[in-house]
Amino acid sequence: MSLKKIAVAIDGPAGAGKSSISKVVANQLDYLYIDTGAMYRAVTWAVLHEHIDVHNQQAVEQLLPSLNLSMEPTETACKVFIGGENITDFIRQPKINDNVSIIASYKAVRQYLVERQRAMAAVGGVILDGRDIGSVVLPKAELKIYLTASVETRAKRRWLEVQGTPNELPLEDIIASVTERDEMDKNRKESPLVQVPDAVLVDSSNMTFDETVAHILSLVEARTNYE
Repeated sequence: MSLKKIAVAIDGPAGAGKSSISKVVANQLDYLYIDTGAMYRAVTWAVLHEHIDVHNQQAVEQLLPSLNLSMEPTETACKVFIGGENITDFIRQPKINDNVSIIASYKAVRQYLVERQRAMAAVGGVILDGRDIGSVVLPKAELKIYLTASVETRAKRRWLEVQGTPNELPLEDIIASVTERDEMDKNRKESPLVQVPDAVLVDSSNMTFDETVAHILSLVEARTNYE
């Protein structure tokens, strides 16, 4: 008797802790964690690195075939490469945060990355997180989770993360940025952020990190069948 490994899709707004929580859950389950958000950030980095106007959709789309985007799993995260260059430390900068929703709104960008995400997920025993995993990337995932928290909670968490770093910003600015990001993600034309009907809602506003991890682990175990 062995525990069957399933596909887990975790969606939710910016700052909900999807990536950090997914990494821990995947590690405890011995699953493969695929950081889809990092993939969109990588494309955004490439666009800015090539000095392309993020609003020039045609120019962005023309860049895609030459990207050579790859990811290398590690015990705690994923390393991200463009053309063999490790850009992992650069994709969390404020300028990436400010532009990634624009890049992610382009249909060709989403198609380019969704194809890669589905191929990576085909092996089973995977956790993917993002904005459209349950609705677009893995609509047949055995478990779909919508992980969220209040705007104030998400902004304060991010504010604490950037204290003492070059990316430090006032809390009020982060609240405004999170609110604007939510609006863009929910109202974009291509694959907007939605909670699909069969997703389990997990609101972590009043939960610690460890409590959220434990809750999601219990959801995975409840959906897992023995063979």
